[in-house]
Amino acid sequence: YAPQLDPENTGFIGVETFASLVHSHELPLDPAKLDMLVALAQGNDEGQVCYQELVDLISSKRSSSFKRAIANGQRALPRDVLLDETGLGFYKRFVRYVAYEILPCEMDRRWYFYQHRTCPPPVFMAAVTLTQIIVFLCYGARLNKWVLQTYHPEYMKSPLVYHPGHRARAWRFLTYMFMHVGLEQLGFNALLQLMIGVPLEMVHGILRISFLYLAGVLAGSLTVSITDMRAPLVGGSGGVYALCSAHLANVVM
Repeated sequence: YAPQLDPENTGFIGVETFASLVHSHELPLDPAKLDMLVALAQGNDEGQVCYQELVDLISSKRSSSFKRAIANGQRALPRDVLLDETGLGFYKRFVRYVAYEILPCEMDRRWYFYQHRTCPPPVFMAAVTLTQIIVFLCYGARLNKWVLQTYHPEYMKSPLVYHPGHRARAWRFLTYMFMHVGLEQLGFNALLQLMIGVPLEMVHGILRISFLYLAGVLAGSLTVSITDMRAPLVGGSGGVYALCSAHLANVVM
């Protein structure tokens, strides 16, 4: 259909031309995708869409079309809001919850909801949380101590704990995030990582969220290394604070 859509080979396609072609040939195009196409065209003065954007939309690629939809997120879709969707399964309801929790505009929410794919899953925050729990259980069973573990001499001998006196061992600037003082600290961090980190990772991807989380962890150890030369540092609170700060913009908007 390329000659019919773009006979002058300009690289742009009129939405009305495409919509009439869809209806005349009864093509099985998802109505939600047609809505997205119309919304993208509203951001163009001539009501046109780039041919590559059309290809990405039809093939469900989350590339230039998604970025442009985000950039023009103030547009409203000519359909009801996502909350009116009925008959959804548990997972799709969860995806809708994530859309409303993370994305501030209805256009962005609908785009994410219909373009979301289960692969790759949000494995980073789940893997970090699971590792933290396993490490805590191992040290708790080994030391027979489940609260204030940093007061135990054997605990401080761990190669994971960060202490300013061990700054030469560079891995400690990050590995301290797997150690925790007690159940309260572990439970608080794990809860926030799963409640905030997983939705953020679902929307923004593993690379961005892993970089954000690790940057927060590194910032915590670097800060302690210059502000308190005596205190050991354990816990993933630095990464949790980074996640909370990233989510703060969504809350404000």
